[in-house]
Amino acid sequence: MPSSRADAAGWQPGDVREAAGGLFALALATFVAVTTELVPVGLLPLISDDLAVSESVAGLLVTAYAFMVAALALPLTSATRRLPRKTLLLGTLAVYTASNVIVALAPTFAVVAAARALGGAAHAVFFSVSIGYASRLVRPHLAGRALALVTLGASAGFILGVPLSTSLGAAVGWRNAFLVLTGVCVVAGVLTAWLLPSVPGGGAPPDDAARGARRTALAQVSVANALAYLGHFTVYTYVSVLLLAAGLATAALGPALLLIGALGLVGAAFAAARLDVHLRQTTVITLSVVAAGVLALGLAFPGTVGTLAAAAVWSVGFGAVAAVFQTAAIRTRGASPDVVGALVNATANIGIGGGAALGALVLDGAGIDVLPYTGAVLVVAALVVVLVARRAFPGGPAAAADAAPGPADDAAGG
Repeated sequence: MPSSRADAAGWQPGDVREAAGGLFALALATFVAVTTELVPVGLLPLISDDLAVSESVAGLLVTAYAFMVAALALPLTSATRRLPRKTLLLGTLAVYTASNVIVALAPTFAVVAAARALGGAAHAVFFSVSIGYASRLVRPHLAGRALALVTLGASAGFILGVPLSTSLGAAVGWRNAFLVLTGVCVVAGVLTAWLLPSVPGGGAPPDDAARGARRTALAQVSVANALAYLGHFTVYTYVSVLLLAAGLATAALGPALLLIGALGLVGAAFAAARLDVHLRQTTVITLSVVAAGVLALGLAFPGTVGTLAAAAVWSVGFGAVAAVFQTAAIRTRGASPDVVGALVNATANIGIGGGAALGALVLDGAGIDVLPYTGAVLVVAALVVVLVARRAFPGGPAAAADAAPGPADDAAGG
């Protein structure tokens, strides 16, 4: 396994099978990252009760984390561009571990918020680097499949991480749930160190006449990405509150989130099979399913069965969202892979943080009934951007020339 700068500089991407070990390591690390970011979602009622804050204030733990990512993704990615990629990823996993330990032991809500901000800083670097990392492990025309496979780790964070931590928190306390997550972070760090090969950093796009058009396409992908996440997290941040208000028992909340989240694998598999050939069609279908599911949730609420069924449809669609926008952004070649990763990371977290904050305002103001409709409008807005931005979301297959990174301008191994 490559381990030095020289080895990284000589790294040659292969097919998905040849990159399987590295892709698994990135998927596992992504699972830890997503679970760390979103674990408060299922534990909001427990955290708010224990720390004597309202559920809407507790929801700001997601907002603060996400806004740290949004603010720091580009500057930290730029500041660390010459550091070894693998070492940088391992460092973020170490910071995740420290953040979760502090949260578990925190005596006050303020300390919890500070620890979450620390995790947000790690997250700003992790996803910015991991998106570019995954695209470098395989040949350019296979980037969509590679990114979809890595984002299975994100899906697993929704499917297993959040629901299991919710169930664990209900059984043994929310602090112990964070301690268990700390152990998972350690395991992920060890396996990432073992399985992930080193790759060079850098990779600036060519400076040619199409540069402006590529940057415009990247900006359009970034806007659609932010809107999609904004709509989703306006509702998802408070999904536990919605399900409880729909009549679901507290003890059933974790299993329900687990079953609903598992359907996200259907969307992820759909994306993996189609992204490298039908990017535009896959994106339109994905956002249409998400919008329909969130709208149906509003129409069905507060009926328990209807609310659960609508949430299941919503989950199927959202399982493909991360891979769709990461692939679209990489294919624009509007910047180096790491800068593209930083933009995708930052705009997604603008949506996550903004959604949590907007959801809190709606929850405290208009009421819980309005949450799904607010989210649906924002997802439809993302779909409109996709429909208008044909160059940013092309319909044809990805050719090697479409996604190939340019010459490395700051080769940094791991």
